[in-house]
Parts: sequence; C-alpha cells; structure tokens
Amino acid sequence: MLGTLATLATLLLVGQTDTTIGVPAGTRLEVSNPSGSIVVKGWKQSGVRIHAEHENSDVIELTLEGSVLRVKTTTRRSSPREVNLIISAPASMPLMLSGVQTNIDVDGAQASVTVETVNGEVNCRGGSGFVSLKSVDGAVALQQAKARIDINTVNENVSVADVAGEISTTTVSGDIALRNVESSSVEAATVSGEVLYAGTITDGGHYHFATHNGDVTLGLPEKANATISVSTFNGDLDASFPVNVAGASKHRFSFGIGASGARAARIDIETFNGDIKLRRPAELDEQHE
Repeated sequence: MLGTLATLATLLLVGQTDTTIGVPAGTRLEVSNPSGSIVVKGWKQSGVRIHAEHENSDVIELTLEGSVLRVKTTTRRSSPREVNLIISAPASMPLMLSGVQTNIDVDGAQASVTVETVNGEVNCRGGSGFVSLKSVDGAVALQQAKARIDINTVNENVSVADVAGEISTTTVSGDIALRNVESSSVEAATVSGEVLYAGTITDGGHYHFATHNGDVTLGLPEKANATISVSTFNGDLDASFPVNVAGASKHRFSFGIGASGARAARIDIETFNGDIKLRRPAELDEQHE
C-alpha cells in the first residue's frame, strides 16, 4: 500500500501490514507499541515504510497531525498481544518511540532520538542534536551519536561507545561503561555497579562519576590537565602512575595532574564501597580486547 501525507488523515491497517507513505522533510515520526518490538532503520528514501507482524485482531493506526506521523498499535482483545514493527524512515527524521513490554532498536539515525520503554532493551546506533534513551527493566546501549545524551535505566547496564557530546546517565542496579567518548561534560552514577570511563578530558570540562557499591575506573590521557577530587568510605585509590596525595585525608582528598590550574578539568569521583582506579588509556584497551 502506498499513501502520501497530503491525503492521509487516519489510516487503520488490519492483519498483516506492509505500507509505504511519502513524507516531506521536517516530519517527525512517533511510534507507540505496548508489547513486542520496534525496529527503526534509517534509509535514504523520502518515504516511511511500516512492516508489521500481528494478528487480525490487532490494528496499526497511522495518523497525521501537522508535521507528525504517528504509528500506534491497538487491539480488539482485552489484553495487548505482541506486535513486531519494522520501520524504514529517512535518516534525518526525528524519532519518538515508546512501549511497555517492548524492545526498541534504532539503526542509522541522523536526527534527534527519544526512546522510552518499561520492560525492554534499548539499542541505538546514531543520533544527533539530542538523544534520550530510557528503560526501567532493560539494558540500554548507544553507539555513534553526536548529541546531548541522556540515558536512564533501573535494573540493567548502560553501554555507550563512539559518541561525542554532553552525557548524563544513571542506573540503580547495573554497570555503566563509557568508551571512546569525546565530551567536556559527563555525569555517570549508579547505586550498585561499576563505572568505567575511557575518553577525552577537556580543559575546562567537568566530569562526575559515582557509585555506592562498586569500583570506578577512569582512563586518563597522558596530556590531561585536571584537578581530581576523590571521596570513598571503604575503598582505595589505585593509580597506574604516581600521584601526590601526601598528607591528605584517608577518605576525601584532591590532587592535580598535568598543568592543573584555572583551565584544568574538574573530575569528581565518589564511591562508598569500592576502589577508584586511574589507568592509562592503553591499559583499558588491553582489558577490553
């Protein structure tokens, strides 16, 4: 089935779905699917293709309101069944995707991406401008984004790699791993899990890493200039290179590396029950191999 936004108001698709709709530049895609999966793949064509695997009792509702194309799954049954959506959309199309018992996967996005699910994994490759990924009970992974990044989960791990931009990420029961990051502002916090950061330390930047029960491992580039503040109740500082912390308190102290001064980065590291490990980037690369 082929439609255009000029003629589409609301379209209900029953049974197996494979529909392509032409969209003008500037259209945002919003997808809501309570159960199953949402997969969005960026492509070079100007249309949006929606392919869905579902029962005849399930309905795919397509609605145009202004510059927003909405895709919503509903059912005639008392409880929702799984619907698996596979959508091809222009790579430059902003995305807002949501679900409940839903795994969500984005591949090849070149615009803003907002994802929210309750019980499902989130995987995103790409994104620009602003990327927000949230799950309550599911792991979250992001790669190859250039954006302001906000990632939250509760009961699983966070993995970020090959990105550039400000980063804020939290989890309650899970590890946080940030690798190959270019950023001047990073906040990463978990309650029960480890935190790892391997990326740039920019002059004037601010970096905050915290965990209640776990280690914090930080890769420090050799030419980094930073003032590092450490706070730990039951843990040790383990550095692969000499640091001058003579005369400092056992649990709370600061020290500088490189040409620490007014333009130096500020790095705050906190853990209640865990060690703080400062490593050369090459050492983290060896551990990752």
